[in-house]
Amino acid sequence: MIALIQRVSRASVSVDNVTVGEIDAGLLVLLGVEKGDDEQKAQRLCDKVLGYRIFADENDKMNLNVQQAGGSVLVVSQFTLAADTQKGMRPSFSGGAEPAEAERLYTYFSERCRAQGIPTANGRFAANMQVSLVNDGPVTFWLQV
Repeated sequence: MIALIQRVSRASVSVDNVTVGEIDAGLLVLLGVEKGDDEQKAQRLCDKVLGYRIFADENDKMNLNVQQAGGSVLVVSQFTLAADTQKGMRPSFSGGAEPAEAERLYTYFSERCRAQGIPTANGRFAANMQVSLVNDGPVTFWLQV
């Protein structure tokens, strides 16, 4: 399971010109689900994402996690993160989870964020989404379990 996380001042996701999820300061989480992923991996990745200390403390050091910083999370499914790009000029998506399983784990991941008290918004699984964000820093990290 893969999370590309970006520290944002604000972020939103729209489908057919209708905003389906938005946050102010916090984390935009682009989530890729791979074959073999399960609830245990989703929980570990959720814990890592929410615990990752990438927000500034009173000394302007990256020392706070999203909850300590009072932020929110916007989770957007992105199957392209599971692409194999090692050969040729066209990505292979054979390593990605089947859609039903990917959606189940995407939903589980978001529910785990909410269960830890983090305001959490979502994109729409498998939709053509337009994501808008203001990357604060910029600060972007690739996390994988």
